[in-house]
Amino acid sequence: MNKLHPDITQNDLPEISLTALILGIVIGLLVTNMYNFKFIGLPLNLMFLCIFHFLEFYITAKYNPTQVTTNSYILRNGNEYTAATLFSLAECTLNTYLINRNRIITGKLQIVMVFGLIMVIIGQTFRSLAMITCGRSFNHIVQQTKKDDHSLVTNGVYKISRHPSYFGFFYWSIGSQILCLNYVSAFIFTIVLWRFFYYRIQTEEKHLLKFFGKNYSDFKQRVGVGIPFIH
Repeated sequence: MNKLHPDITQNDLPEISLTALILGIVIGLLVTNMYNFKFIGLPLNLMFLCIFHFLEFYITAKYNPTQVTTNSYILRNGNEYTAATLFSLAECTLNTYLINRNRIITGKLQIVMVFGLIMVIIGQTFRSLAMITCGRSFNHIVQQTKKDDHSLVTNGVYKISRHPSYFGFFYWSIGSQILCLNYVSAFIFTIVLWRFFYYRIQTEEKHLLKFFGKNYSDFKQRVGVGIPFIH
C-alpha cells in the first residue's frame, strides 16, 4: 500500500514551522510598508520571492504529501540560486539609491513594470497549476526510476506546455527582474535559465521516454515547451 503521508521523522517540524512564520511575517511587513520604500520595485521583488517559496512547500504538502520535506521550500536551492537572488536584490537596491528611482513610477517605465508584473503572475500561475495538476507525479528532483504512482500527465496546463513548471519558473524569474527594472539581472537570468532548462529538459525527457515510451513521444510531438528555441 502506498503511503498517504510523509515520514514525519524525516522532517524538521520546528524548521518547517519557523520558515513559514518568517515568510509570512516578511510578506506582511512588505505589504503594510510598501509605500515607505523609496522604490516600490524592491518590496515587490521580495514579496513575490517569499510567496513563491511558500507556495512551493504548501502545494507540495497539499497535493503530494508523501514527497514533502523540510527542503520543499527550495530555499536551499544551490549556491548559484542564492548568488543570483542576492545579485538581483543588490541591483534593485542600486537602482533605488544610485539611479534615484522614485517610489511612484510613471510613463514608459510604468509600462515596463506592468509587463514584468504580468509575467510574474502568469509564471507563478503556471508553476503552481503544474504542481497541482501533476500531484504525486511532481518532484523537485528529476526522477531516474519510475515509481508506482508516477503517471504521464497531459491535461490542464500540460495541454499548453509539456513542462509548465519550467515554463512558469522561467517567465516568473525574468518577470520579477523586469518588474523591479533590473535590466542586467533580467539579461543574465534569461541566458542562465535558458541554458539550465535546455539541458535539464533533455535529461528529464530521456527518462520520460523510458518510462512512457510512445505515449510520451506522441505527447512531445503535440505539445511544445513554451521557452524559446527549446523544442
